[in-house]
Amino acid sequence: MNLKDSVVFITGANRGLGLQLAKAALAVGAKKVYGAARDPKSVTLPGVTPVQLDVTKHDEIAAVTREYKDVTVLINNAGIVRTGGILADDSLEQARAELETNVIGPMLLSKGFAPTLKTNGGGAIVNILSVLAWYSQGPTNTYSMSKSAAWALTNGLRIELAAQGTQVVGAHMGYMETDMTAGYDMPKIKPEDVAAQIFAALAEGKEEVLADDLTRQVKLGINAEIPAYIAAARAAA
Repeated sequence: MNLKDSVVFITGANRGLGLQLAKAALAVGAKKVYGAARDPKSVTLPGVTPVQLDVTKHDEIAAVTREYKDVTVLINNAGIVRTGGILADDSLEQARAELETNVIGPMLLSKGFAPTLKTNGGGAIVNILSVLAWYSQGPTNTYSMSKSAAWALTNGLRIELAAQGTQVVGAHMGYMETDMTAGYDMPKIKPEDVAAQIFAALAEGKEEVLADDLTRQVKLGINAEIPAYIAAARAAA
């Protein structure tokens, strides 16, 4: 799609990948960038219009999808991760929180903005996913559940919105240099590199971004005789 003069709505735009996505949108010539966050005062990038939005509050989602009728690109970036695993005492609470933020919020935003995107020529939706949609690793297993569901959501939206010409992009990546991964000692990709790949995919009409070597390796390994998600369980035995 042509990104010059586009109108981009980004959730979780106050820091990390969301902030870099806002910078990338401005760099490609977006006419307007809406930066949504629970605290709009935390959205301080010049050129970005702050928007009050908690993606777990359905009334706030309904309000923004009614109000912002000029949007041509929706980026569902806001997300959370909890630790403890499926068998932890608080696993139900953490799974519900992750599913509400990582799946239900993007679903309702996509549903709410779909008519606007159609009116504005089709546009695009980007869902920020994860390599952990295909691979689980112990303490973040409920997060993997939510990202697997978000991947299925992305694939379903792509089918249902094809007729109106809406491009739907699923962006997968491993660990990024953000506050969310500050306690993890491992190779990390820079969020600005991920943002650049996402906007390149939008411009080129692609449906998927595999942002780093880890993600590409895991995706290829899905068809292996012993895929990564089974190998991980065997290694833990």
